[in-house]
Amino acid sequence: MRRLPRGSTPATRRLRPLQEFTLVLAHDTAAAAASQRDGADQASGSNGYTAAQEARMRAALVVPRAQLPRSQRKYKSGTTGFMLAIHIGAVFALLPQYWSWQGVAVLAVLYWTTVIGVTLGLHRLVAHRSFVAPKWVERVLVVMGTLACQSGPIEWVGLHRHHHKFSDQPNDHHDAARGLWWAHSDWMLHEIPALKEIHRFTGDMLQDPLYRWLDRWFLLLQIPLGAALYWYGNAAQVHGGGLGLVLWAIPLRLVLVYHVTWLVNSATHAFGYRNFDCPDLSRNCWWVAILSFGEGWHNNHHAHPASARHGLRWFEFDITWMHIRLLQRLGLTRRVRQARYVP
Repeated sequence: MRRLPRGSTPATRRLRPLQEFTLVLAHDTAAAAASQRDGADQASGSNGYTAAQEARMRAALVVPRAQLPRSQRKYKSGTTGFMLAIHIGAVFALLPQYWSWQGVAVLAVLYWTTVIGVTLGLHRLVAHRSFVAPKWVERVLVVMGTLACQSGPIEWVGLHRHHHKFSDQPNDHHDAARGLWWAHSDWMLHEIPALKEIHRFTGDMLQDPLYRWLDRWFLLLQIPLGAALYWYGNAAQVHGGGLGLVLWAIPLRLVLVYHVTWLVNSATHAFGYRNFDCPDLSRNCWWVAILSFGEGWHNNHHAHPASARHGLRWFEFDITWMHIRLLQRLGLTRRVRQARYVP
């Protein structure tokens, strides 16, 4: 058995799925079928590394990263400008004239809506297919996750599956070995080659018209939300008015959810402990797990990406898993895949 990094717990654990399942995939052309097979492999976590590949991956973790190619050094003006504007809006939301208890309530409800949409919908259900849900449930969760404004669902899932295939390797788009800031958010402000490979990882999504529409127009979801809150804030004479509610519900919420999500890419590849000896830098970080509803148990997730449950030990609190169990009791999920921690 390989020696684990300092601060790790001993022994590699093994996966005990509650139930095996096979994704039923159907496309007409050979190219689409190949794309969908790639998507299915990434969803189920079947990376299929040979011993030689794993050895190369471990060696690459400690190799100093070369400077970005010239074509990637320039900041993307649109994305950078949007991020600056949304952070400025979040600062304005905290001004005293925009404070209200209604704003706090709206922020809390939309934070839950958005984070659960990302963690349960985009991540565990769609990206990894760790359980099966009725199509209407999946679509509701995907729309909730798309409210996070972290690109559309196809791009989100494609980049996430790409990350798992090349985790902390030089071609990982948020390679933690390139630095904490790069892994946190700097990567998205540059052109990344992974964007050109999304179709390889999302063959199970490309034929869905809703997902294609959301991928193109995801920003528009904020408009009816903002309009409804602006009207309510003015009609109910909320302190700070409609503008105050909009600032709390959109820029402040988005910034909070952005950084919580980004911490999973950065902090959980730098801080915490390891239950499993994976060929990457993933860690279990308790405080990220609290903020992200269980996504901070990241080493567990990288060891068993197809598991719907991320918190595997008794003290690893996983709010998203609790939501999955609730859906299961309501008869809205089946074929739930779960890893077991075996001391």
